[in-house]
Amino acid sequence: MEAQAAQIQKKLQIELDSFKATQKDYSKMVQQRQLLDGQLNENQNVLEEMNKLNEDKNNVYKLIGPILVKQSLTESKQNVSKRIDFISKELQKCNDRLVSIEKEQDKHRENLTKLQQQLSLLSAMK
Repeated sequence: MEAQAAQIQKKLQIELDSFKATQKDYSKMVQQRQLLDGQLNENQNVLEEMNKLNEDKNNVYKLIGPILVKQSLTESKQNVSKRIDFISKELQKCNDRLVSIEKEQDKHRENLTKLQQQLSLLSAMK
């Protein structure tokens, strides 16, 4: 019975370590999502402001190193739209990964509960 308890204890520790690793991954993904969300909002605001501009009356400049280079409004809008599309796709990947990690965490929680129950049953039998 001692050997069985030690074996369950070892499995419990391995499962707990795996659970902690998934929690770390989850935390990193949440930070990533927050960063992407901020970038998306910023780019959407930029596009919204650009939509208020007039090609004939307003100039748009792109910062390249220490220099501002004149750029057409249409080209600038396209660049920002492409950036928004890219960030949106990355955000979706991030959300999908978060769902996957949540499922993995649920599985670890379930396994931990089962192992704890087995251990407490063995302790009660002593």
